[in-house]
Amino acid sequence: MRVESWADHAVLWQVYPLGFTGAERSALPANEPVRHRLRQLEAWLDYAIELGCNGLLLGPVFASETHGYDTTDHFTIDSRLGDEGDFDALVAAAGLRGMRVILDGVFNHVGRGFPAFQAAVNGGAGTPAARWFSRGPDGGYVIFEGHDQLVKLDHEEPAVLGYVIEVMKYWLGRGAGGWRLDAAYAVPPAFWAKALPAVRESFPSAWFLGEMIHGDYAAYAAESGLDSITQYELWKAIWSSLNDRNLFELDHALGRHNGFLDAELPQTFVGNHDVTRLASMLKDERHVGHALAVLFCVAGVPSVYYGDEQAFRGVKEDRPGGDDAVRPAFPADPSHLIPNGSWCYRLHQRLIGFRRRHPWLVRARTVTEHLVNEAMALRVSGDGSEILLLLNVGDEPYRFPVEADSLTVAETAEAGVAPDDPLFVPPHSWTILALRERAAGAAVRAGSTIFKILSPGPSRGESRWRCTCIRPPIPRSRWRLSSPSRKTPWK
Repeated sequence: MRVESWADHAVLWQVYPLGFTGAERSALPANEPVRHRLRQLEAWLDYAIELGCNGLLLGPVFASETHGYDTTDHFTIDSRLGDEGDFDALVAAAGLRGMRVILDGVFNHVGRGFPAFQAAVNGGAGTPAARWFSRGPDGGYVIFEGHDQLVKLDHEEPAVLGYVIEVMKYWLGRGAGGWRLDAAYAVPPAFWAKALPAVRESFPSAWFLGEMIHGDYAAYAAESGLDSITQYELWKAIWSSLNDRNLFELDHALGRHNGFLDAELPQTFVGNHDVTRLASMLKDERHVGHALAVLFCVAGVPSVYYGDEQAFRGVKEDRPGGDDAVRPAFPADPSHLIPNGSWCYRLHQRLIGFRRRHPWLVRARTVTEHLVNEAMALRVSGDGSEILLLLNVGDEPYRFPVEADSLTVAETAEAGVAPDDPLFVPPHSWTILALRERAAGAAVRAGSTIFKILSPGPSRGESRWRCTCIRPPIPRSRWRLSSPSRKTPWK
């Protein structure tokens, strides 16, 4: 049985900092001055809050050779982004707004410039440094998934375990709220089962998210002790079922999703830094709302990848630099965004607002009550409450033969429009039915943050729900700061 944490109330805004800030493609020369780009994110925190997010999920920020996943120093901020002072300022600014910052930890592999690897290459196979890295049958160093610049760590080596624990504790001590563990699926779960308790002794509220694409999510979470796993199965089922107009695929994925909840709280998404953007993936733009409605109505910790809330397009390609289109630079502040995507931002606001008004959805179970190829009724229930999500991806109106006497229209594809018959859904549209909304002025808790409703939901005549933060979380004065050990344990 999982213990409730702040992440149970989180909606994350995911940002890839090197792309977001327009940083150079490769590490700066040693004699180049630090670029203080990380602070550019501070101008976007209110934008994220207004979207409805209270967590900032960062991509790599540590010293690396190119894209951030070829780390060379986990204790140093990449000079293309800034320094430790810039990091502290960002965490402080986020904290004042009630936002947690989650870091991206690349602990499966490192770049070839990582000092221990350089020591291994220079000292030979018999040196302590060489024990840090996995060896193949031919005696050569193992690289990660064919990427020659990424050298795989040996997770059986005690020095590697100690190093990872030290890194995680250091940045948690500087105010980070948790870690996304990159390529967790490539690391033996027993490694995390040793590392995480050691970290949690000092930081019991830290949240740990493991990246998994395939495999048994629940079993890996149970063996490793991770709090959450990236839900790629649901991501694929959402866009694929909408494109094929085959909602049976989504039904199958949601059945498995229910099973994962017994072992972990899945991290759900419809876009991230490694996949083609939702607006480009979907064949029909009218189905963006369907994808988002599923994301914010089913259990899990949802995230929004920067730009998706503005209907940005971008196709990931399998080539060097093939991620660039989905990792673009953002302008200096929100006022410089072109208005083309404002409809999508408002749609996100409405659905995240709905999620905030129904916080029990984070652990809810989903049952398919009606299903044909192009129409689906999902009853989502938990904590003594329920909602009904109606999806129609067909070319004709559809009336759902389900019971909904106790429910009223909460959200529809067209803001502020409540149909006479709540079970009648127009073509390529969707409806959410729920118990009557909270009134304006009510307070909604999201972990350590309390939001006050400024305007009611559409069932009371407004097009979207608005809120403001009225109590932030732990003040910066209560952070525990520590300094990294600069020893070189591979010598």
